Amino acid sequence: MDWYPEADEDLLIRTTAKFATGISPAVSGSRWFRDLDRNDIQQELRDWPEGPSYTLRTTGDRAVQRTGRAFAVGIPLIANLIANIGGAAGSPFGDVPVRGRPEEPENEVEDFPVMWAAPDTLARTVPWQLDPARRPKGYATDLAVTSRRLLFLGTRTGTLDKADVLAEFPRDSLAGARRMTYSEAEADVRLSFVDQSWIRLFTGNPDSAERLCQLLSGAVHTLAESELSPGQRARLTRFLGELPSRSQPPVITRLRSGIVMVEVSVPSKAAKDAHETHSILMGPSGEAAAPKPGDL
Repeated sequence: MDWYPEADEDLLIRTTAKFATGISPAVSGSRWFRDLDRNDIQQELRDWPEGPSYTLRTTGDRAVQRTGRAFAVGIPLIANLIANIGGAAGSPFGDVPVRGRPEEPENEVEDFPVMWAAPDTLARTVPWQLDPARRPKGYATDLAVTSRRLLFLGTRTGTLDKADVLAEFPRDSLAGARRMTYSEAEADVRLSFVDQSWIRLFTGNPDSAERLCQLLSGAVHTLAESELSPGQRARLTRFLGELPSRSQPPVITRLRSGIVMVEVSVPSKAAKDAHETHSILMGPSGEAAAPKPGDL
């Protein structure tokens, strides 16, 4: 592994993380950095390199964007666009139904801030490498949560170099996390700090997004490998040996019934920066187990 927690902490989850991107037609492909009055604050962010400027798409731009996406995806989406010509106001083709409805139109349809931060707040101190439009080609960023801190890590794809620790925050500086389902793969998370600033991140996988929110809210509690029985440790070793070498460290959780769940995020071959979740459920001796009511 390219990064290890300190001896006095346990790793709870590590997942890919980068600033999210708008999907609604007017903000598609865009992201903004805002203060509380919705002013752009990119020039105020200390030591950040120059980045692109975005503008809301006009109706004509949206039509081109949606049609272009249809040809990239294939004929079924073209049929969907034609079927939705009478769609929602403000969108010439309606919206893509599988993405659901915006939870906050002011932040997902009319604007798309990925940073919401008054001066001198914590959100302004996150690393600029989280921005796909600023970081070097071949550079990726991860989020790691341990028993005492949250870190942002930088890695260079295709190498075995040690990960860069780009920034870290004590757990008590975090107010929580909320999954934002109106997003690609329903994998966006809003990470909030105690000073009421926040950032919106894409985590690559809806399971990772959900687990991150549960961990930071205290809804679930993870286990260290040392807390497993010998049989469970043996089953875990076999399970990890079946997965690709680039898999993330396992997240081990004891469910309400006592069953142990192990989840591992694996880079997807289908899409860049996306991940698939592989999981097993184990009984006390490492045997396969089925979830009980209320477990999941």
